[in-house]
Amino acid sequence: MENHKLIMPGHLNQFGYLFGGHLLKWVDEHAWISASLEYPGCNFVTIGMDRVEFKKSVREGTILKFIAEQTKIGKTSVRYMVEVYRGNRETVPKNVVISTHVTFVNIDSEGKKTQIIK
Repeated sequence: MENHKLIMPGHLNQFGYLFGGHLLKWVDEHAWISASLEYPGCNFVTIGMDRVEFKKSVREGTILKFIAEQTKIGKTSVRYMVEVYRGNRETVPKNVVISTHVTFVNIDSEGKKTQIIK
């Protein structure tokens, strides 16, 4: 799944760069949306995010491109690779801002793990 985000003044720190916490929130959100659309009857919660390294800085007015792709499916969990780019992935492959895996588990109404239903 592909999505975009425009960086606005409220997303920036006192030096004019994107707060990393905002980016991590959006990575989690875009991965969750992908999982929820792919498995509409499931109730996913985030259980993990791999090591995160910010490779490029981001300033106001930048349009970020988020790509979320499923990489693993288990009985109760699903994993997505999320890559974030400044600009177009096809024309500017060196502009990777961050890439990480996000893992979700499907839970029932009592908060216990339950099987993923397609």
